[in-house]
Amino acid sequence: MLAVVIRDGQALLVRRANPPDQGKWGFPGGKINAGERVLDAAVRELAEETAVAAVPVAPVAVLDVFERADGLDPCSPLKRHFILIAVKCEWQAGEPVAGDDALEAAWWRIDQLSELDISVDVERVARLAAAPGEA
Repeated sequence: MLAVVIRDGQALLVRRANPPDQGKWGFPGGKINAGERVLDAAVRELAEETAVAAVPVAPVAVLDVFERADGLDPCSPLKRHFILIAVKCEWQAGEPVAGDDALEAAWWRIDQLSELDISVDVERVARLAAAPGEA
């Protein structure tokens, strides 16, 4: 589950403290609790990792993330397969403060994302969410 918040041409990202993608910048997110709705999980994870409040709008993308035994070799045995649902959320209040399993939380201009050490598809999903009329 990922919460995609775009405000004034900036994406809200966290630097991950844990695998997958430990140390990389990505959207706030995490596991869905049993019985929890997808949209509710997105805003809960957003609040836990950044202290930012938002309203969920709609899913914007579904991503596959494969964790390999040797992270550098795409042919090495598969350890885990994550299916991530990216939910576009509308910012309501708060400024990012790293919490839960985030090392840092900050707004980044979408045109700066390629300069960061980011998780797979972050820039593509940010551009999708920022597109006029999306979701």
